[in-house]
Amino acid sequence: MHTLKRTLTDFIGAELATLTGLDEVNPNVITASKPEFGDYQANGVMGLAKRLGRNPRELGTELLARLNAAANPLVSHYELAGPGFINIHLAGDALRDRANQLLVEPSLLVLPTESPQTIVVDYSSPNLAKEMHVGHLRGTIIGDSIARILERQGNRVIRQNHVGDWGTQFGMLITFMRESSAEAGMALADLEGFYRAAKQRFDADSEFADRARESVVKLQGGDPEYLEAWQAFISTSLTHCQAVYDKLNVTLSMTDLKAESFYNPQLEGVVMRLENTGLLKDSDGARCVFLDEFVGKDGEPLPVIIQKTDGGYLYATTDLAAVDYRCHELKADRALYVVDARQSLHFQQVFAVATAAGFSNEAISLEHISYGTMMGSDGKPFKTRSGDVVKLVDLLDEAVTRAFDLVSSKNPDLEETERRHIAQAVGIAAVKYADLSKNRTSDYLFDWSSMLSFEGNTAPYLMYAY
Repeated sequence: MHTLKRTLTDFIGAELATLTGLDEVNPNVITASKPEFGDYQANGVMGLAKRLGRNPRELGTELLARLNAAANPLVSHYELAGPGFINIHLAGDALRDRANQLLVEPSLLVLPTESPQTIVVDYSSPNLAKEMHVGHLRGTIIGDSIARILERQGNRVIRQNHVGDWGTQFGMLITFMRESSAEAGMALADLEGFYRAAKQRFDADSEFADRARESVVKLQGGDPEYLEAWQAFISTSLTHCQAVYDKLNVTLSMTDLKAESFYNPQLEGVVMRLENTGLLKDSDGARCVFLDEFVGKDGEPLPVIIQKTDGGYLYATTDLAAVDYRCHELKADRALYVVDARQSLHFQQVFAVATAAGFSNEAISLEHISYGTMMGSDGKPFKTRSGDVVKLVDLLDEAVTRAFDLVSSKNPDLEETERRHIAQAVGIAAVKYADLSKNRTSDYLFDWSSMLSFEGNTAPYLMYAY
């Protein structure tokens, strides 16, 4: 089934071609700019009349007569407006029938693309070693929606969960575990609490922080003891993440993991390639790339740090390896990075370096799909009353609890099991729809009352109507 616009374009185009005797005619059907102009407008008469040396109003009148004679069931009536515009008013019965078709077969909502592509969608990508928090919500939901839509269109979608499993936080955790009396089992049983204690030590003790950074270098160097401890932390963290994905009905699974550690063997090669291109420069002991288009407010060039003074690598190094893999191994036509808008400069720099150094080529489009921040009532990033970051699983549990209270108040006679089943669906949908219904690039205010309202543009309202 074609879209209404495509169907009208084909129909009016055929009538216009017959009228003029031309083979290729574009009626230029667009959505009407105002309700009084109908549902669609065909504006192609103007350009065609000029091409034929005819009066556009006369040509429009002739086309209108042919359209009325053809009696398309999709259209209730046409109007000739201005110098030759055709206003198109759709028939109510036809719209009803089309809506009923979509209810029976929802896949008709997304039409297949004529030129399928291989598209990498990099999304969610939490830093491991602690539980996912509310800041991961938007990237996870938006990214999954994009992946589903592109897949439905017939594209080959490769989901990539670029989890942070290779940074300073793991050196911090491993060092804290080795130096404290905590057993590995205790640390893993309460990963969030263990992380908090390790972070407090890291922030308060500079010598401990130095040892933690040394541990990162040992980890990156493949030390067996450090790798064993690291793997235990990773396994526990991923279990937490998958539980959240399942609760959100997000399509990410363990098979979609392409963590930072996956690219670790390629990082030395990234440095060598940048050296060979002449882009890599020494700067205060670190190894950086400076590109002319990136300068600070003081006019000084902004560095893209590739390797730190202690030999460790940074996000940019890993991201360059990922670009190379997605371009040359996966043969992707597009790579979409669904990441917070605050990382815009980082991706601008990474994409520019990738192009300059040959990690990417003209065959791939690198795109940062940025999004705004979920804000609390104070206008700051959403947190608990105590100022802590909200765990994502806690947010979802509260949504279900609030939905259960709401369902119980409106339908007290339902069996409890049925109310809990409804609450699970409504609560999770409310969180997801509240996010997706907002402008992607804007910050938005998190508000339970509007999110769970049975009035307005909300998930409960839509689900109730359905």
